Amino acid sequence: MEKIKCLIVGSGPAGYTAAIYASRAGLNPVLYEGLQPGGQLTTTTKVENFPGYPEGVDANVMMDDIRRQALRFGADIRRGVVTKVDFSRRPFTLTIDGGTTVEADTVIIATGAAAKYLGLESEAKFRGMGVSACATCDGFFYRKKDVAVVGGGDTACEEATYLASLCNKVYMIVRRDVFRASQSMQDRVKNTPNIEVLWNCQTKEVLGDEAGVTGARLVRKTGEEFDIKIDGFFLAIGHHPNSDVFKEWLETNEEGYIVTGPADQSTSVPGVFAAGDVQDPRYRQAIVAAGAGCRAAMDAEKFLKDNA
Repeated sequence: MEKIKCLIVGSGPAGYTAAIYASRAGLNPVLYEGLQPGGQLTTTTKVENFPGYPEGVDANVMMDDIRRQALRFGADIRRGVVTKVDFSRRPFTLTIDGGTTVEADTVIIATGAAAKYLGLESEAKFRGMGVSACATCDGFFYRKKDVAVVGGGDTACEEATYLASLCNKVYMIVRRDVFRASQSMQDRVKNTPNIEVLWNCQTKEVLGDEAGVTGARLVRKTGEEFDIKIDGFFLAIGHHPNSDVFKEWLETNEEGYIVTGPADQSTSVPGVFAAGDVQDPRYRQAIVAAGAGCRAAMDAEKFLKDNA
């Protein structure tokens, strides 16, 4: 059985950054990229808020840059998905693609989180062409334009008010006749004049052409259908952390995010660390994930020294 000093599960900004730091620390890390090499970021188009790219950068190009940097320092990057783990004792045992088994002295989990979508065919068609699940990431591209936000919770209200500071008008599409958000967030929406809430509505179809989103077809609770003209369609109905395979062994919160230490990236199992969106329900930004990946690698290095 292959024995690995530092195993990194997942790619994306957290995983690749962890690989850079672990490699430079001489930990000879092995990284399994998972189903989506480059992570969730590769589903978007241009990134303009990551330091070092003053003109912005294509998301796939940026992730390839970070990946190649990890390879340059000696990271062993492999295709494969971790399908089973045993964290009951060190070295830890992990199964790859349901077959290959490896042992690891330390593990860094950087499997990210997946945004929840409505499941519409038209929504998938225009993903990255006007359909987004991150207002902070993509809102800038819709300055002075009309957009819609789907959702009625705190995240939806927060994203709507953020977009309202950039956009001409923001529609909030809420399937009930009340918000699920906290009162303070509701008040922020109500006090923002360019937000219009469409109560008791659901999206039937995202409309668009070869250039991207042009509108949305909505249906009221009464069955009435109507269209709105928009340039951007933002989902704010939550995220699902990719932590299912680890839940048996690690402490998670009620949403499934892996709980890490207040001052480091340690989990409830010594020697196992988590970084990025799989443990961050709040920020969900590439730069934050990269920072957490750096911390996790440094934590793993210290753990190995302390437990040599």
